[in-house]
Amino acid sequence: MKREKAYKLLAIQERISNRMAKDLIDRGVVYCGGKKVKIARGLLSNSAKFKVEKISKFHKIFEDDKIIAVDKPPFMTSEEVSRALKTPLLHRLDKETSGVLLLVKDEEFQKRAIAEFRKENVLKEYIAWCQGKIVDEIVITDKILTTKGKNSVISEISPKGKEAYTKIEPLLIFGNMSKIKATIKTGRTHQIRIHLKSRDFPIYGDTKYLGREYKRTMLHSAKIKLFDYEFVAREPRDFEDLARKYL
Repeated sequence: MKREKAYKLLAIQERISNRMAKDLIDRGVVYCGGKKVKIARGLLSNSAKFKVEKISKFHKIFEDDKIIAVDKPPFMTSEEVSRALKTPLLHRLDKETSGVLLLVKDEEFQKRAIAEFRKENVLKEYIAWCQGKIVDEIVITDKILTTKGKNSVISEISPKGKEAYTKIEPLLIFGNMSKIKATIKTGRTHQIRIHLKSRDFPIYGDTKYLGREYKRTMLHSAKIKLFDYEFVAREPRDFEDLARKYL
């Protein structure tokens, strides 16, 4: 049986460039035989058939002369939103994390906003689906050390790391899964993901931190309060779809 690199087969099927095919696989939106294709250069049968999930567009929640708040979809980077709006980011969300993302239009406002983040005066609330039963509130303050490589970033709990604060509150429990609200004061790389993993409650779909494989990491930035602003991004459809599987 003849085999070929996944991205080349996808490019032929979708009639797109090899570069575009690689990008789709790297984003995590390509499936073959019901399983996500993770390695663009992995070999597959020439007869392989692919399914490509549609990447939603971001939409603005709010805009004035100082700030823009958008609802970022999963599989889109924060930097892509910044380039599209030609506006610098105030903070970042992981590629697979959806929800409220802030960009700034005024340099003086940007300085004041960054100071608020550093002073931990910004309220950031997330919702997530986790593995395991979370029945009580949990406050996690383990320090986080982040290591950045050429093509990867990974965080771990370490006394050598930076201070971090995450409060976990249970919302719903279905079988051996929990829907939770996570409130963070700090903004360490992969903070909620690694804090939950450290307590044996990895986020559903977060295979990097031992989560069960799913369409994406089920983490959503639901609310941010900054100065007198409050921005909310409604729960995404895939969160609702996952809940229906257990109702």
